[in-house]
Amino acid sequence: METPKIFESEYRFCLILWEHEPVRSSELVRLCAQQLGWKPTTTYTVIKRLSERGVLKNEQSVVSSLVSKDAVQAAEIDALVENTFEGSLPAFIAAFTKHQKLSADEAGEIQRMIDRFRKEGTP
Repeated sequence: METPKIFESEYRFCLILWEHEPVRSSELVRLCAQQLGWKPTTTYTVIKRLSERGVLKNEQSVVSSLVSKDAVQAAEIDALVENTFEGSLPAFIAAFTKHQKLSADEAGEIQRMIDRFRKEGTP
């Protein structure tokens, strides 16, 4: 199953959902008002829209996700690499590291991931 596209404001909503799920829709309204400055109608509209797209389910006013945070993040990265870097992960990494300084710890962590991939053949 392909991960549905989640737009920026929806993603911010999902971050709240993932942190509190399962959660009553009335509690989501309160949390979104507090953290995002949304009106109740905005929250209910987003719940309905994401439910229709298969991102979450709303059963008896209890909302829970059908798509994980990891799946959404992976889909976004895949789309970015495909659309912006012609599917080239090395081109993406080169562009990223050209403008972002990596700490020694971050570089070491990336190297350990590469080493693990080479050894196990999986990420």
